Amino acid sequence: MESLHVYSVLVVLFLTCGAVMATKENDQIIKENNYETKMGLPCVLEAFTSIFKTGSIFNKCCGELVVLGKVCHSALVKRTLENPLFKDLSPATIIAKSIQTWNNCLALIDSPFPSA
Repeated sequence: MESLHVYSVLVVLFLTCGAVMATKENDQIIKENNYETKMGLPCVLEAFTSIFKTGSIFNKCCGELVVLGKVCHSALVKRTLENPLFKDLSPATIIAKSIQTWNNCLALIDSPFPSA
């Protein structure tokens, strides 16, 4: 149950993207475009798990992520990494997983054969 609570906290932090610790650049990009509200919670969970844990993101959520845009995606990931709760994570690893998730979503969306 403790694990579920910690996971819930991490998801909430991903949604709010560590606003207190955000750099002005990432914060400005996110606020100006209202990015924090453009993905549904189930897709935020899928994206978060895909990047910050071990999991997959599927067609519907890839569509939402791609609509969100690469600039927003990158800003949200960087802003989340700035939160002290993520200090033990390797930023290079998370950025690499973020890029991989983005590229996988682009390939999935561009594919003529839909999956999951």
